[in-house]
Amino acid sequence: MTSPAPLVWLPFEPEALGDLPDTLRYERVDPDDLPDTADEVEFYVLPYRFRPADGQVLAHLPRLRVVQTMSAGVEHIRRFVPEGVLLCNGRGIHDTSTAELALTLMLASLRGVPEFVRAQDHHAWRPELRESLADKQVLIVGYGQIGEAIEARVLPFEAGVTRVARSARDGVHAIEELPDLLPEADVVVLIVPGTDETTGLFDAGMLAHLKDGALLVNMARGPVVDTGALLAELQSGRLHAALDVVDPEPLPGDHPLWSAPNLLLSPHVGGNSSAMWPRAYKLVREQLHRFAAGEPLANVVTGDY
Repeated sequence: MTSPAPLVWLPFEPEALGDLPDTLRYERVDPDDLPDTADEVEFYVLPYRFRPADGQVLAHLPRLRVVQTMSAGVEHIRRFVPEGVLLCNGRGIHDTSTAELALTLMLASLRGVPEFVRAQDHHAWRPELRESLADKQVLIVGYGQIGEAIEARVLPFEAGVTRVARSARDGVHAIEELPDLLPEADVVVLIVPGTDETTGLFDAGMLAHLKDGALLVNMARGPVVDTGALLAELQSGRLHAALDVVDPEPLPGDHPLWSAPNLLLSPHVGGNSSAMWPRAYKLVREQLHRFAAGEPLANVVTGDY
C-alpha cells in the first residue's frame, strides 16, 4: 500500500497558485476551523495576519516539515516553530508594496498633503511653500531587498541616497556609523528587521543626531523607535515623522501619537496592497515545486536572522 502524497495547508484556494506539483495534496485551511488532517500536514503556509493562536497550532502537527510565512519579519512567529521544522519567510513578497508606501509617506509629509486634506474638509484654500523630495539626502537604514526597492523609487525624484546595513559592504555603511551619518540626512527611512539588536535603536540619543526639520519614516517595526522620545521631538516641533508601524500596535484611541504635531500615520499597511498577492502566489508556487522535487527551499530563516 502506497503512502498518501504529502499534504499542504494553504490560506487560499490552491487554484490561485496556478501550476502546482501533482505529487502533493492541497487543502485550503481556515485557522479558526482546522480540518481533521492535522496529523498529515507537512507544509503549512500561514495566513498573512498571523496571531499567537495560529502559532500554537504548530506544536500539534506531528508530520510538519515546513512553515512558510507571507511576512518578511518572523520575530513574532519563530518561537512557535517546533525544533527541526524549516521556517521560510516571505522575503520578496512585500518589496514593491512597502517601497511604494515609503515613497508615498515621504512625499505626502514633505509636500503637506495631510494639511491639504484637513483644509479641504473645511473648504479652505491655503497655499503655502512646502519642502520637496528633490535635492534631499535620504538615509535608508536596513539596506536589503526592500531598501533597494525604496532607493530605486527615490532616485528618480532627484534625491541622494545613503545606505546603511548591519555590516558594512561596498557602497553600504555599517549601522555603527549612524551617529556620524544622521546629521547629514534630510529623510531617514527605517526598514530593519525587528530583533533584540534593533529594539530601541532610535532612542532619545539617536534621535538627537537628526538635524532640525528632518523627517523620520518608520517602515520597520514599532519598537525600533522609542515612542516617548519621538513624541518629545514631535511636540517640540524639531522633527517630523511618518509612521507605518508604532509601539504599541494597534495604537490605542487615547494615545498621544494621534494628536502629535508633524506626524503622518498609516496603520501598518506597508505590504498590504494589491501588489502583494501576485508576488505571494509566485513565491509559494515556487516553494512547493522545490519541496516536491526535494530541492533546497528559498528564504530559510537561520539563527542569524
